[in-house]
Amino acid sequence: MQASLRLLKKRRFLPLFITQLLGAFNDNLFKNAMVLFVVYQVYNDERSETWFSALATGIFIIPFFLLSALSGQLADQRDKAVIIRWVKAAEIVIMTVGATGLALIWSGIAVHILAIPLLLAALFAMGIHSTFFGPIKYAILPQHLHDDEVLGGTGLVEAGTYIAILAGTILAGIIPIEAAAIGVVVTAFIGYFASRAVPPAPSLLAKQPIDFHVIRSSVALVRGTMHIPRLYLAIMSISFFWAVGSVLFIQFPPLVKNVLTADKSVASLFLAIFSIGIAIGSIAINRLLAGHVSAKYAPASVIGMGCCIIAFHVVCDLWTPAPGGQMLPLAGFLAHPMAIPLSLCLLGVATFGGMFVVPLYAFLTTTVEKCEAARTVAANNIVNSGAMVVGSLIAIGLTLAGLEVVYQLLLVAAMCLPCAWLAWRLHKACDGPACSGEL
Repeated sequence: MQASLRLLKKRRFLPLFITQLLGAFNDNLFKNAMVLFVVYQVYNDERSETWFSALATGIFIIPFFLLSALSGQLADQRDKAVIIRWVKAAEIVIMTVGATGLALIWSGIAVHILAIPLLLAALFAMGIHSTFFGPIKYAILPQHLHDDEVLGGTGLVEAGTYIAILAGTILAGIIPIEAAAIGVVVTAFIGYFASRAVPPAPSLLAKQPIDFHVIRSSVALVRGTMHIPRLYLAIMSISFFWAVGSVLFIQFPPLVKNVLTADKSVASLFLAIFSIGIAIGSIAINRLLAGHVSAKYAPASVIGMGCCIIAFHVVCDLWTPAPGGQMLPLAGFLAHPMAIPLSLCLLGVATFGGMFVVPLYAFLTTTVEKCEAARTVAANNIVNSGAMVVGSLIAIGLTLAGLEVVYQLLLVAAMCLPCAWLAWRLHKACDGPACSGEL
């Protein structure tokens, strides 16, 4: 652990870490401020609230599905540090549009006609921003770090990401919407200046033409990656994980409001606990594996995650709502006798999730040539985003069918089983000191 933390003193890692941390913070400050305000102030029924939460998730994910192939090509064919700076400059413009939407919705001006469309447009643009930054944040690590530092660096990036998500999520639930509007723009500027210190990471390939046909390039990229068995198993395992995660994140705001009868500060607390758990799991698995990239603990981790989701469902089902249509404030929620068991269940879900997914991301970038890492991550993002869209559609479908949010948790737990099976196959087939190109 101490060896990994030493990377924070290195210029080849620290600026990237700060840039990624600020980007994740800004994404979540903006998205959660928007979703929580709309769920609690605009809509007044569980179906509409779940629909909007799922719509926001889907809009953010669609660019990953459409543009990941292009982003992977650019990351492998161009200097990654230069792309990072262009992406972070674009974030300033995007967040200015988003801040305008937040200001309008707070003022009650053209909420449905202009404010919400502006917010969703900015969210879509931030999805594009993350699509182009995503492959780079993982693919640049093997280029800047030594082989025995990659797992530790990946763990720190994941832990830092979820700590940033934690901070953005907590602030979104407690600060006024007008403060969030200012905060997202200021953070975008700071992130841009941090990105300028990222060391150069030139392409390791001979320059080739970029295929801008997004459908053709996406199909070619996924086909060229998924035919390799070890990558297929890793990508499918990660995709099932994110399908589970997308349904959980969609469910949190309406579940907190309608089942636990708590205000938006509690919804923010839930997302914060989830982020803390992922960070704990990211660091813990690095300690257990001692720097060796392996899927050894992945099957047990995702089974543990499923068990904690079932426990979370049981506690929610036993929850006594606030009387008389009242909403529990944060202090009232924490005073509830079931609050501690509920929080521990959620922390367990996230901790096991972090232990599951971090080694698989490290696996993707260390079992291919460094010059192919960005495209491998991009192919993973395409499949992941498809799985998350499916998860969003499942959540919408179940809600429209009349299934209460608390019972949807059982389906989420069941989705952990195929995830564990895929991870077990990956561990059995490809763990060891070396993993060849074919199983």
